Amino acid sequence: MSRVFITGSTDGLGLLVAEFLVSQGHHVVLHARNSAREVDAKRRLPVAEAVVTGDLSSIAQTRSIAEQVNRLGRFDAVIHNAGTDYYAPCRIETKDGLSHHFAVNTLGPYILTALIKRPKRLIYLSSSMHRGTIPDCSDIQWKRRSWNSSAAYSETKLHDLLLAFAAARYWPDVFSNAVDPGWMPTRMGGPHAPGDLNEGCRTQAWLSVSSDAAACVSGKYFHLMRQQPHDPIAKDENRQDQLIEICGRLSGIVLNRLC
Repeated sequence: MSRVFITGSTDGLGLLVAEFLVSQGHHVVLHARNSAREVDAKRRLPVAEAVVTGDLSSIAQTRSIAEQVNRLGRFDAVIHNAGTDYYAPCRIETKDGLSHHFAVNTLGPYILTALIKRPKRLIYLSSSMHRGTIPDCSDIQWKRRSWNSSAAYSETKLHDLLLAFAAARYWPDVFSNAVDPGWMPTRMGGPHAPGDLNEGCRTQAWLSVSSDAAACVSGKYFHLMRQQPHDPIAKDENRQDQLIEICGRLSGIVLNRLC
């Protein structure tokens, strides 16, 4: 049986993935943004091995999440599920002076990837909205550009692909992939989203534990347990490396590229 850590797993797809994995006999550690959500998580899935807490919009708290996870030992898989709401009427700045979208969707997964003891598998949640996005790394914090919530969100979902594919390239002993779960009727997706929640959680779970040959791959993009075409820009190694360099500089945390 596998041990899996899932960020953003107090509700929505993260909790559904956790419930599904537990039903299959796997061991799951949940993540809650704060103590109130920690209580909710323990109530909703009392058989979870543990719940770690911390807000991914904070560099210090994200470091703490990694420390809490590492104290629990090594994991077979980490699912980077947590993310911001798609819509924000204005640019929200974190205490670290970062765009909230970027801090949670991009920098948080980067920091956890860099600091958590390397698992056998990494899964990053992206979105079909990444397609057609041209990231502006000269204004990655949206300080110069006029705020556009859709564009900012889409940019971070492309970042998640770049992170997944960079990890696959840097660490050939790790299966690192990205997933588009689809538009799901979660708190974030809204009640009118057309997706099936049960289907929306299966791909992440499958990639995190399955011995199927189709799941034991790296540097791929999946939707509903099938590889899907992604924007070709995600395979641009220079852009991958540039994003890694920016995240390292902003966080003060270096991602070790050595095997």
